[in-house]
Amino acid sequence: MLKRVFVAPDPGRMRLRFAARAVLGIGLAVVVCGLTGQSLAGAVTGGLAALLALFTVTDATVRGQAVTTALLPCVGLPVLAAAAELHAHPVARDLTFLAVVGAGVYARRWGPRGHSLGVFAFMTFFVAQFLHATTAQLPALYAAVALSVLTAAAVRFGLWCYERRLPPPAVPAPPTGRGLARVTTRQAVQATAGAGFALVVGQLVSGQRWYWAVGATWWIFVNTASRGETVVRGFRRVVGTVLGIALGLLVAVPVHGAPVPTVILVAACVFAVFYSAAVSYTWMMLSVTLMAELLYGLLGVLNPGLLALRFAETGVGALGAVLAVLLVLPVTTHTTTNAWIQRALRCVHTCTAEATARLAGSGRADPAERITELEQLLGRVRLSVAPLVHPLNPMLGRKRRARRVLALLDDCAHEIRGLATAAADPQASHDTRLTAACRRVETAVEALTVGAASPLTASAGEPPVDHPALAHLHGLERALSELAEPLRARSAMSRWNRLGAMV
Repeated sequence: MLKRVFVAPDPGRMRLRFAARAVLGIGLAVVVCGLTGQSLAGAVTGGLAALLALFTVTDATVRGQAVTTALLPCVGLPVLAAAAELHAHPVARDLTFLAVVGAGVYARRWGPRGHSLGVFAFMTFFVAQFLHATTAQLPALYAAVALSVLTAAAVRFGLWCYERRLPPPAVPAPPTGRGLARVTTRQAVQATAGAGFALVVGQLVSGQRWYWAVGATWWIFVNTASRGETVVRGFRRVVGTVLGIALGLLVAVPVHGAPVPTVILVAACVFAVFYSAAVSYTWMMLSVTLMAELLYGLLGVLNPGLLALRFAETGVGALGAVLAVLLVLPVTTHTTTNAWIQRALRCVHTCTAEATARLAGSGRADPAERITELEQLLGRVRLSVAPLVHPLNPMLGRKRRARRVLALLDDCAHEIRGLATAAADPQASHDTRLTAACRRVETAVEALTVGAASPLTASAGEPPVDHPALAHLHGLERALSELAEPLRARSAMSRWNRLGAMV
């Protein structure tokens, strides 16, 4: 895990910028809250609002990010009011909390903006439980949220908007469907069921900190699309929490709320959360857990018993999430992975067709525009396949096939990048061999996407050295021919699993 966080590539120092800007934005938001006379509860609420504004808003364009950031208080403030109003009515409060969970997950069908607004709504209700917010505190908490979001926006879009110098990322839309065939609809039902389990059992464990269990269930569902991804994420959350609690016993408990060291350590935790989020969920959870412990120390309630309770509630929340994805409208890892693989292969097909047209002299064709989309799709494939290649996965055959599929898809991406570069060369000329090779590749991809045998063989021929585009096309042919075998094996296993379920 240490290597994954501190040695992982950081092209353009994007993770470093992301984390440094977060510390600056959240720090300034807390300072603004303090200067305007906010209480400690207001400063904590404002700091969380700034953190969410900087962490969860991921629209493809700066303009879209600004719009989503402006909408956050519009969603969060009514939820905060409801949470405060219902604090003395446990049944209504619990039902409303579950409704917020379901709506927040369902909103992901509208892309990054829906995801951001859903997370902000949930966390606003969550922080109201954390602070035991009352209606008398609402005006001050409203001001804290508004000021903090405004401060975070000023840092993100004014003081340090490094995204303006970057091309907008190509974010592939998730596989779609209707009704219960849509993943977001199934996840909304699953998350609500899991949160209901966590809420009930969490209250049996502790009538005061039950919301920790609901929070654990919620965050396990974030950025997952199948039961395998959710189970792995739940495992990593528990591991990260355990490590964070152990570190808290060594760091947070001795500090016990001393202002200066607490502020410094919280800033370090914020940096670690943002810096590690893209590469290690375990390390992110370690940082989140330690930050929560430091805040509890600042509130004067931190003790070893509270840390043990946090572990118990996290376990309850993880169990609720796992039971929900296994028993309630399950979305199999194979189904999700296969959908992303099919989309990646179709993108390979499109890139090859664009390269063919470019080599034939078309000035409008540009395979380079599809490269970013292919990289994004392969990233989704890796995320979906992660449960299959996890070290604790006992199914060694499936693990080997999954690793083989990933390696061959990476080979396809490498050859596509080389082909795009060759096609962009103004000296490249039309060659009948190129046309024939491109058509063989297109036919092979079409066969793979419908589950048929690939018409290619591994002995498609050694790439000649006289034409770089042809060399990349032959390399792509080899990768596709080798990809047919593990994909057929996956499809066969899926059919046997479906048959077994019917029997």
